[in-house]
Amino acid sequence: MSKAVIVEPGGGFDRVVIDKRAAPEPGPGEIRVRLRASSLNYHDYAVVSGMWGPKEPRIPMADGAGEVVDVGAGVGEFRPGDLVVSTFFPTWLDGVPNVEGFAAVPGDGVDGYAREVVTAPATSFTHAPKGWTAAEAATLTTAGLTAWRALFCDDHLKPGDVVLTQGTGGVSIFAVQFAKAAGATVVATSSSDEKLARLEALGADHLINYRTTPDWGAQALKLTGGRGVDHVIEVGGPATLAQSMAATRVGGHVSVIGILSGVGGDFPLVLALIRQLRLQGVLVGSRRQQQDMVKAIDAAGLKPVIDRSFPLDEIVAAFRHQESNRHFGKICLDI
Repeated sequence: MSKAVIVEPGGGFDRVVIDKRAAPEPGPGEIRVRLRASSLNYHDYAVVSGMWGPKEPRIPMADGAGEVVDVGAGVGEFRPGDLVVSTFFPTWLDGVPNVEGFAAVPGDGVDGYAREVVTAPATSFTHAPKGWTAAEAATLTTAGLTAWRALFCDDHLKPGDVVLTQGTGGVSIFAVQFAKAAGATVVATSSSDEKLARLEALGADHLINYRTTPDWGAQALKLTGGRGVDHVIEVGGPATLAQSMAATRVGGHVSVIGILSGVGGDFPLVLALIRQLRLQGVLVGSRRQQQDMVKAIDAAGLKPVIDRSFPLDEIVAAFRHQESNRHFGKICLDI
């Protein structure tokens, strides 16, 4: 038996407890992993805070990284000692999306990675980037892969393209890093001049404070000489979608990722039609896409931006820090 965080039915920070859970010997096709780190995402916040709490006791957290300690029969991809990182959709291995919702997602429909040891199918993990720590690797499962899929799988980002990002959460910062590695130009938005300066240090080419420039879609259009950006990483939701569409070139791509401002609102249909925009809903990605992302990271030598780490026992404090919106980059858990 090893330590695990449990969110009791319904969720809520006052319903988070520390308990014990078993991790049995791995069977055929399975591996046992000593988890060392996790990282926080908005989806995890929704589960733990009770925004959409579990119906039964649940070990939270979709992101998990650590070292393999045992492998079951027939497993040739991993060996004890390998640093591995979890996949968001353990059943979506390759090809077009074949999952709907969160029924198979660790930390939501099934138990996740806020624990010390887990036994799972080998396909629930991939190798981590070479030379990364477990905390660094744990940032990839949700945030890293969402940005990767949006730019390189749903769209085909190429050198010279222009990408617009929103804010300084994990997906947006990964998008800045991936876009710059691919030779693209980045227009970064934030409500904080201090955070914009940090985005500039990461390589962002143009900076817009959306609080002082509420019509930031028009400003992005101006920055591109009236052409518009090729791709928007849209994490805000209904309150920002119209501005994202206004910023996008004819035939451009808007990756609809986040619901930070809610889940419903008016849709500017005419703008979508006259600009012939491609709006793609994005819910993380497949195991194959994660493996391709790790290869690219190894080739480019990228490292994630980590805001700070909390001990596993302080998971509620970590979510309180996320709730404050003071962070820049990923918030991690040390296990």
